[in-house]
Amino acid sequence: MKKAAVIMGSDSDFPVVSKAVIKLKEFGIPYEVHVMSAHRTPDVAAKFAADARKNGFGVIIAAAGMAAHLAGVLAAKTTLPVIGIPCRSSQLEGMDALLATVMMPTGIPVATVAIDGAANAAILAAEILALTDDKLAERLEKMKADMESGVAKKDEAMQNKVAELL
Repeated sequence: MKKAAVIMGSDSDFPVVSKAVIKLKEFGIPYEVHVMSAHRTPDVAAKFAADARKNGFGVIIAAAGMAAHLAGVLAAKTTLPVIGIPCRSSQLEGMDALLATVMMPTGIPVATVAIDGAANAAILAAEILALTDDKLAERLEKMKADMESGVAKKDEAMQNKVAELL
């Protein structure tokens, strides 16, 4: 199985990124986690992205706040799918990161999840990797079935609560 790279612009992004790491572990996806900055270590980030495919990666998850150019810098140097996680900041509540991550020029796409949406980033990474991994696809199908079952149980409980009101 190909690995997932989880790159954050600062170690302060780890509380958000940890949710992606947990999901990747749940799916049994091998991963590496690194801190790289689009602004402070642009050459390191560019080299990582350029070498990612030959180093066994199949997808890159990039989390950054504020100007949030990390996902775009990585996407510019690889043909692997890059998933951006815009991180909330105190200044603009993450809207700056969201716009910087989603507004990419033609030819440099970045799939973008919600602000602080690290769990969804990992699920999207799993879906991408599952295109060539049937066992991973089965794990994703089980996750969706479990979610459906959970909603059905909540609905049943709600019906019981409503019945008790009458």
